[in-house]
Amino acid sequence: MRPRAVARVPSSAILMIVGAVACFATTDTIVKWLAARQPIPLLVWARWGTQVLAMLIWLAPSMGVRMVHTRQLRMQLIRGVLLTAASLFFMAGLAYMPLANATALSYLTPTLVIVLAVRFLGERLTRPRIAFVVAGLVGMLMIVQPGADLFQGASLLILCAAACSAAYQVSTRMLAAEDPRVTLFYPALVGVGIMTLVWPWFGSRVDVTWIDVVLMVAIGLVGTAGHFFLILAFQRAPASGLTPFTYVHLVFATMLGWLVFGDLPDALTFSGMALIAGSGLLLTWRERRRALTVAAEPTAID
Repeated sequence: MRPRAVARVPSSAILMIVGAVACFATTDTIVKWLAARQPIPLLVWARWGTQVLAMLIWLAPSMGVRMVHTRQLRMQLIRGVLLTAASLFFMAGLAYMPLANATALSYLTPTLVIVLAVRFLGERLTRPRIAFVVAGLVGMLMIVQPGADLFQGASLLILCAAACSAAYQVSTRMLAAEDPRVTLFYPALVGVGIMTLVWPWFGSRVDVTWIDVVLMVAIGLVGTAGHFFLILAFQRAPASGLTPFTYVHLVFATMLGWLVFGDLPDALTFSGMALIAGSGLLLTWRERRRALTVAAEPTAID
């Protein structure tokens, strides 16, 4: 039996995935800017609070109580906790790390997804996937450079964020039959609830200017737009075809980190970023070829 022709990825889907990662790089830049003078829990609360409000305005008139109707409430709540933890860890680490370095470390998430998918979803750990995991770990060491100042705390926070994000992605794949709008709404709702409870422990008096308020609202709106673009992109093209374009995120993060904060990664860090991105692209290409010739097994990097 001859392999099927490779499906063409629509240009609209490519534009949407690039737009999504551009939104995420922009929100990370704003977060890093605000983190110098605002508490991280407040920024997390603003991020998810704005998304909850935006989705209520957008969806409540047509969906009503169906926005919170789910057959897997426990898993939805677990996803919300995982995503909230990932946001807290990433924003806290971002406050002390260069934007490009933090973004590159966050791309260890696919590596961790493979490990978790083998353990909890029964997926096969093939040789290419093993090589990808090893390459990701080596790239991580090149970026954090154990013994250097960057490795003190902030890198560990980003790695914790990547672990939570990987668990979040695996749990999301367990909810494939759920309405994607509900699946998008629950994590934001849980995040607001958790941060509302956590906030009193960090004090209630903060010096927030109108510019800060506008930027915090922008975090939520731009982040929500990014997730919306992501959903639209994956509705139009397969994950294996779109994944390579997500690595444009590293380019955006490097450019914004240099333009806004004057941070430019050193040669070793650039090499680590290239190793993580290159191995991810190679695995994506191989998984896509395999999916075209054999009965598809869910890939571990969606």
